[in-house]
Amino acid sequence: MTSELLDQALVEEATKKSGLIWVRGAGEPAARVLWHVWHEGAACVVGDGPGEQPLPGLVEGGTAEVTVRSKDKGGRLVSWTAAVVQLAPGSQEWEAAVGELKGKRLNASDGEAMPERWARECRVLRLEPTGAILPLPDGDLAARPVPSPATTREAAPAGLHRLLMRRRKG
Repeated sequence: MTSELLDQALVEEATKKSGLIWVRGAGEPAARVLWHVWHEGAACVVGDGPGEQPLPGLVEGGTAEVTVRSKDKGGRLVSWTAAVVQLAPGSQEWEAAVGELKGKRLNASDGEAMPERWARECRVLRLEPTGAILPLPDGDLAARPVPSPATTREAAPAGLHRLLMRRRKG
């Protein structure tokens, strides 16, 4: 019982403090970074509309894998499983979630008309923790660079700095 409460507290605190989460929907090959707000026990996201973040693989009644990073260091803190719930536009839950999301949405072109646009053109989802904490993977999960004929920049010749400074003075 104590372990479950500690896991729940870790998920909630880490997700509240992080402005971004990585979410991998069912059947998706990789996680996608999403901005969110923590509201009433779940991460709420908005997307799939013009000018909004895509939400691939996130379907009503499905599950998703959520990974939360440290806001300070950027390292992976916790990964958890979420149940995906789509909120119906105009419902009490939708209005409450949109009120929180609206305050966090940066650079919106339509300002106060944003909730109406979200109701018409977007989906608002709740990613509700199922209680399952996923083990952190071994390794860094970094993808290898694609082979390319391009090379990294080499060190500048030792006398180049003096030569360039001479040209500026003249």
